[in-house]
Amino acid sequence: MASSGDYLSQIDISNEEKDKLVAEVIRYIIFKTHQNSGCPIKREELTQIVTKNYRNRGLPAIVIEEAKEKLSSIFGYELRELQRARPSSTAQGHPPQHNVVDSKSYVLISKLPAEVYRKYVEDVDTAHVTGFNFVVVSIVHLAGGKIPEESLWHHLRRMGLSESDEKHPVLGNIKQAVELLVQQRYLQKDKINGPEGNITFYELAERAIDGPVSEKIKEYVAQIVNKNVTTEEG
Repeated sequence: MASSGDYLSQIDISNEEKDKLVAEVIRYIIFKTHQNSGCPIKREELTQIVTKNYRNRGLPAIVIEEAKEKLSSIFGYELRELQRARPSSTAQGHPPQHNVVDSKSYVLISKLPAEVYRKYVEDVDTAHVTGFNFVVVSIVHLAGGKIPEESLWHHLRRMGLSESDEKHPVLGNIKQAVELLVQQRYLQKDKINGPEGNITFYELAERAIDGPVSEKIKEYVAQIVNKNVTTEEG
C-alpha cells in the first residue's frame, strides 16, 4: 500500500501544501465547534476546504485523517465520527419523521481527564447549561431512552422550566435550549403517526449513547436513587 507521501507525489501536491490544508481544516473545526456550541460538523464541509483548490478525490481523506491525528496529539481532542442512529420504532407502519442529516459528521471530544478539564478548560459561565443538558438527557434515559414530548415538558415544568419561557434568567429560551440538544445530537426528535394524530418523541441520540456520557448518566441516576432510598429509610 502506497504511503501518503507517495500518493501526494502522484497527484502533484507538496507536503507544504498538504500541511497548509491540514492546518486550515483544524482551524475550521475548532472555530466552528466554538461558534456552533459543539454541534456536529459535516464531513462535506471539511471536504470543501480541500477541494476548493484541489480536485483529487482521495486528498480530503488524507487531510482529514492527518487533522484528526494532530488534534489528538497537539490539542488533546478526539475528532469523533457520528453515525445517525436508526429510530427504534414505528407506528401503524408509518416511519417516524425526522430531519435528514449527513451520515458522516464529526464532533470534538476532549481526551483530558475530567478533573483536569474542569480545572483548566471548562468555562464556569456555561456550567448551568451543561447541568440543564445533563438533566434533560437523564430524564429521557430514565424513561427508557425515549419519551413523548409532552411528558418531557411535564417533568421540566415540575422543575420550573416551561416551553413558553423565552427569557429564563439563566438559560434564556427554554425551548431553544432543548432543541439545541437535538442539533448537538444528544437527542433525536421524531414525529410518529398514531391513531390520535402525530406524536412527537425525543430519543437518546449518538452522543448520549456514547460510552462515557452514558456511564455518567447512570452514575447520576444511581446517586439520586440511593439518596431517595436513604431519605425514605431515615
